[in-house]
Amino acid sequence: MQLHAFRPRLVDALRDYDAGKFARDLGAGLTVGIVALPLAMAFAIASGVKPEAGIFTAIIAGFLISALGGSSVQIGGPAGAFIVIVYGIVEQYGLANLLISTILAGALLFAMGLFKLGVLVRYVPVPIIIGFTNGIAVLIALSQVKDLLGLHIEKMPSDFFAQIESLSTHLGSFKPTALAIGLACLAIVVLWPKSYTMPTAPAGWWGRLRRLAAHLPGTVVALALATAATALLRLPVETIGSRFGGIPQSLPDFALPAFSWATAKLLVFPTLTIAMLGAIESLLCARVADNATDLPRHDPNQELMAQGIANFVAPFFGGIPATGTIARTITNVRAGAASPVAGIVHSLALLAIVLLAAPLAVHVPLAALAGILLFVAWNMGEWHEFARLHRFSPQYRTILVGTFTLTVVFDLTVAVEVGLVLACVFFIWRMGQLFSVRPHGTGDLPPGVFVFELYGSLFFGAVGKVEALAEQLPDGTRAVVLEMHRLVLLDTSGLEALQQLHRTLKRREIGLVLANVNEQPLSLMRRSGFEDAIGADAIVPNVAEAVEQFG
Repeated sequence: MQLHAFRPRLVDALRDYDAGKFARDLGAGLTVGIVALPLAMAFAIASGVKPEAGIFTAIIAGFLISALGGSSVQIGGPAGAFIVIVYGIVEQYGLANLLISTILAGALLFAMGLFKLGVLVRYVPVPIIIGFTNGIAVLIALSQVKDLLGLHIEKMPSDFFAQIESLSTHLGSFKPTALAIGLACLAIVVLWPKSYTMPTAPAGWWGRLRRLAAHLPGTVVALALATAATALLRLPVETIGSRFGGIPQSLPDFALPAFSWATAKLLVFPTLTIAMLGAIESLLCARVADNATDLPRHDPNQELMAQGIANFVAPFFGGIPATGTIARTITNVRAGAASPVAGIVHSLALLAIVLLAAPLAVHVPLAALAGILLFVAWNMGEWHEFARLHRFSPQYRTILVGTFTLTVVFDLTVAVEVGLVLACVFFIWRMGQLFSVRPHGTGDLPPGVFVFELYGSLFFGAVGKVEALAEQLPDGTRAVVLEMHRLVLLDTSGLEALQQLHRTLKRREIGLVLANVNEQPLSLMRRSGFEDAIGADAIVPNVAEAVEQFG
């Protein structure tokens, strides 16, 4: 098997790079860097780790994904989709084992790209993706209720029902100030002008003011106002400083997490979950970016290798799992990014913010981050798909709703596993329904000769219709002709059904002739020896020749 050549998109992008493209990348990178700051902190806190873990992931993993990836504009970093997964791993296995799982997942992602398995991600059915995405969005929103209401809960459980019970039993510690801050931030993010909805030539001072305001992301405005209000008015709410003691004003040192093979054996499912979700999210994000820009389409295998390197390296600096992020990638595209240089600038901008403005983070209220994450969760879900369910088949509805429910009640791994099993079962059933055995209208036939036409694919899910054929024949039948021009696929189970039919008819002294057999079924018959068993004269080019044998 030929391995995929390691060739980052940045190499091709720099061939005709000029000052104009750099100016576009610089503006886009700075914009995305500002947008990424509150999201990186919010994702980390919601995942059960310190806020600097999210920032370090955005800096280190974001840099590597842009520099080594297969997309021109994708922005990598901590993602909302990982919140539930990371929180569960930290609670069950601890932070050190989360780092080990991420490193192992990085190696697995790199291997997937190296062996050209990036295309396999596209085979995950759409209802499964929609189901687990909406389920994760619900869990993200539920996880933010604690900080939104200012509830005093020492440690939130990861189980859905346990979370509801914990929230309900601690409602007595509700803080109206926290709720006001969270809802105010949510309202600002929702109502703040968006640059991509502005007219290109705004008229009047109000239009120009809105255009100017739209260049500032709503998340940054909400976070800045909430932080200023908390610090100046000394509002009685929990902040990053009160819970975590602030953010370090430097990057962490390289450190090896404690590793043992005995521990690694316990981390198989967390590792597979991180790798699977990282691959799906990054390649879906890259496809969205392809549709939003005229730049060359992404290389899925190169993107997986870059994601693997980023997830392998970031944990050595305290980072958490990273993947492609749709919100920041679309912001990058709309800000005019021309190449992966914009993603590199975004990481450097975050680094500069950490080095210069980290002390200000101590006043950031956690309720503000909760309000921002509620907006992220709402945008993350494809809620309109629930309203459209009645338009689709029962199989589609079962897979989507089942995956959604299992994601919320159990976890993502179980949901995807069951979803894939259901998708395979329904596919097999559907393909079996499409196969049919029909009487073939050939005009007058000799007495005792019956012609049947096979439609579709004769595989293990459809063999019952061939096995029942012998029982349908009346007394006095002399021959059966199977017209196979529309039989497009034959597997070994289907072949065994034909062999059994031949044996049954032979015992009843009824001849069997196959007419107009396509290449794939005929090849299998020859390789298996069925052609010799039935006789070369029993496989003919058309029905007319078959009928002549019994005329």
